[in-house]
Amino acid sequence: MTVVQAAPVHAPPDAPPPRTRQPDLVPVVPLSVRRRTVPRWLRRTVVPVLLLGLWQVLSASGALPGDILASPGTIARTAWTLMSDGTLPSAMLVSLQRVAVGLAAGVVAGVALALVSGLSRLGEDLVDPVVQMLRSVPWVGVIPLFIIWLGIGEAPKVALIALGVAFHLYLNVYAGIRGVDAQLVEAGTSLGLGRWGLIRHVVLPGALPGAMTGLRYSLATAWLALVFGEQVNADDGLGFLMNQAREFFRTDVIVVCLVVYAVLGLLADFIVRTLERLLLQWRPTFTGQ
Repeated sequence: MTVVQAAPVHAPPDAPPPRTRQPDLVPVVPLSVRRRTVPRWLRRTVVPVLLLGLWQVLSASGALPGDILASPGTIARTAWTLMSDGTLPSAMLVSLQRVAVGLAAGVVAGVALALVSGLSRLGEDLVDPVVQMLRSVPWVGVIPLFIIWLGIGEAPKVALIALGVAFHLYLNVYAGIRGVDAQLVEAGTSLGLGRWGLIRHVVLPGALPGAMTGLRYSLATAWLALVFGEQVNADDGLGFLMNQAREFFRTDVIVVCLVVYAVLGLLADFIVRTLERLLLQWRPTFTGQ
């Protein structure tokens, strides 16, 4: 058997080089982006809108009587009336002033106590046991004492808000200070930082995330304390409106005030979260998948 091999075919010297087919490039899209088929703002509003629709249907069908809970339409009309005659803006302004003053006093007290207790072992021994003991007392239970000591004016309401705020800030700032990585402190010491340099450049920035978390808790507590405080002989504010509405079984006015509390609380939380993003840009965090 004879094997005949074909002679290789040589291309002419002036022929262009053969073209190689390039692979098709497919853009890489992160899995988290491909999953976002529905805008996030739409997903966050679907459930509240559905609940409002169900509420309106139950009220219109008579399944939910108006003397038990007013319909969303009635509540919207009542809110418009209170806004038009100036009743609601005036009450909101008074309540905001009480929260602002009480929050400022509570922040100063809570942060000062946390610094004393967190930066010094002697301060911890002197301050922390007292704060922990007082923290276990329900702050709503001290309202009668505040009335006896401070009267029935603005002072007990502001003091109640400050008391509720101070404990949250104390706990979170104290935990933030004591949670600073010891290796960072050693590195700062090796670089020649003194005590105040360590506090300024290492300890306080490390405690800032805890402080911001404490501030968010404190804001929520401030609005809660305002609700309790304005139930005590208030002659203006959102709590005063709710007390009047309770006497006349006006559930629409009560719900309007509750909605205002919620909106003001959300706005305050949004401000703190924005401030947190600005101050903590140096710390990358997990944002979800």
